[in-house]
Amino acid sequence: MGNSKKTLIPNEYIVETREDLVNSFLRVQRLRIRHQLFEGSWTPPLMRELLLRPRAVGVLLYDPDRDCVVLVRQFRVGAIDQAQSAWLLEIVAGLAKRGEEIAQVAAREVFEEAGLKLEGYEIIADYFNSPGISDERTTIFCGKVDSKKAGGIFGVNSENEDICVEVLSVDIALEFLVSGEINNAMTMIALQWLALNKKELLARWI
Repeated sequence: MGNSKKTLIPNEYIVETREDLVNSFLRVQRLRIRHQLFEGSWTPPLMRELLLRPRAVGVLLYDPDRDCVVLVRQFRVGAIDQAQSAWLLEIVAGLAKRGEEIAQVAAREVFEEAGLKLEGYEIIADYFNSPGISDERTTIFCGKVDSKKAGGIFGVNSENEDICVEVLSVDIALEFLVSGEINNAMTMIALQWLALNKKELLARWI
């Protein structure tokens, strides 16, 4: 049998120094930090590198009348050394600008990347992407859209975006999830949520 004694979670840390290593599109800092241990003592000084990122927002576009999703495909430099294509199939996503609310980010990105307007939305999840190395936090929405006119090439020219909009039935999208055609975490989380919650969502949206 396991130990039933409740472990106290530490809540103290000290940042002794913080310096910028990179400060361009990406901002990386090196921290000298100490934190409490579970048994109550403290770590020695630890050197950690931290990637600082704005709030990220993703939107799974769902048309309840046609039971389909609207996804976007674009080139991703992080996938260039993988066996599969570097043009990934994803939900709409982007980063918050200073002072921008996450719902505003969602609406802006949906129009910029897919040329559509949200008719409603619900929050799917809010999470840290990779807290071992980054402070980036992501909120995913499910957004209600009319997909009848969806399709084409979109993106912001000043950001060199080249985004192809694709409309898929939910069944096909879930097949792509199982097969690995869809292989990025944000989209996988969103589609898994839809698979689990579609019945209840339809009751609210139709």
